[in-house]
Amino acid sequence: MPTNVIMPALELAQETGKVLRWLKSPGDAVHKGEPIVEIETDKVTVEIEAPASGVLRDVTARAGDVVPVGKTIALIFAVGEAGVAAQAPAVNASLPAVKASPLARKIAEQHGVDLARVKTASGRIEKADVLAYVAAGGTAARLAAASPKARRLAAERGVEITVVRGSGPSGAVLAADVAAVASAAAEVAAAPSAARAGAPGVGTVWRIMAERMTASWTTAPHFYLVREVNVSRLVTWRERATKQTGARITYTDILVRLVAAALSRHPRVNAAWKDGEIVLNADINIGLAVAIDDGLVVPVIHRADTLGLAELAARREDLVSRAQAGKLRPADIQGGGFTISNLGMYGVDAFNAVVNPPQAAILAVGRIVDRAVAVNGQPAVQPTMVLTLSCDHRALDGARGAQFLGALGELIEEPLALLV
Repeated sequence: MPTNVIMPALELAQETGKVLRWLKSPGDAVHKGEPIVEIETDKVTVEIEAPASGVLRDVTARAGDVVPVGKTIALIFAVGEAGVAAQAPAVNASLPAVKASPLARKIAEQHGVDLARVKTASGRIEKADVLAYVAAGGTAARLAAASPKARRLAAERGVEITVVRGSGPSGAVLAADVAAVASAAAEVAAAPSAARAGAPGVGTVWRIMAERMTASWTTAPHFYLVREVNVSRLVTWRERATKQTGARITYTDILVRLVAAALSRHPRVNAAWKDGEIVLNADINIGLAVAIDDGLVVPVIHRADTLGLAELAARREDLVSRAQAGKLRPADIQGGGFTISNLGMYGVDAFNAVVNPPQAAILAVGRIVDRAVAVNGQPAVQPTMVLTLSCDHRALDGARGAQFLGALGELIEEPLALLV
């Protein structure tokens, strides 16, 4: 049976993807994991890899086509099937019919589910089967409950419905909720800006970033926790780590490692607010806010708690360079559970970051600067850094946030505590 190549869901509330170019042509042999097509989302350009080895055929999406998430755009046949595939007049004709109830089809369409991947004992797919598939992680992102009118309005106005706080039954998103978020986004877009004044228009990535942050700001109740930490031992540790590993270790690399350790001790901070519930993340995946020409992207270092400093540095350098070149892969931007935004290199002392939905918190990092502090009861000049933890109060309370920030501060002031 051929393997479907589908338009993937790479971001929350993503409904479509644009095919930029095919890297392989129909009839070409492909290998599993080999890039075969380049697509564009609202945030990034990514290369989609072949899900299986075989022969690429029945390409239904051309360069420039905008395709719904979950739709099959090509098939990969095993070598023995290639001859049969050539006789197939269309993709749909070469695939077995899927038996499903009308309600199951509607829900599958809303969630971007390929019904061919849903398995049932009876052979007929019902509503409960699709919902179970979604709950098990069958889609890249679960969509929020919303009225049809709210979904249409969100699509028309470019609002990400998953970050809209619903006022309907069981937290369902209504049209009025979408309209309120869209109005707030419009105010941001209309605000005077020197950057916009000198440019013919706002790029797509910047517009989407503005809408996402506006949605976060207007739906997530933010609160902030601030702590100044002494980094004299951190500075020494970085110098030693650089000499011992031969890698170019940055303070961001060390912070990722220490944040991962603090998250392992305080898992409630490694959480998300989804569909009106607190969802704990199984892995510690840390996103890094990276500035690009068109806005901001957040590539993710997966399972950061399992990596050494040298490996962290290599991954961070690779992700940042590919983010700035617009060459991130789908997996690079998926699965983030916590975000670090470091503006220290720009000379910023401290700032309040906006939570990256649906995550529970984001850490804002300021620059390292010498300040007069008390050491053993005596004034001394020491290098310090200001950390600001922005929290979504729906998912995280002040006490838990403070405990996490305290644990992180202690690790920064004594990094060798990781060895204990």
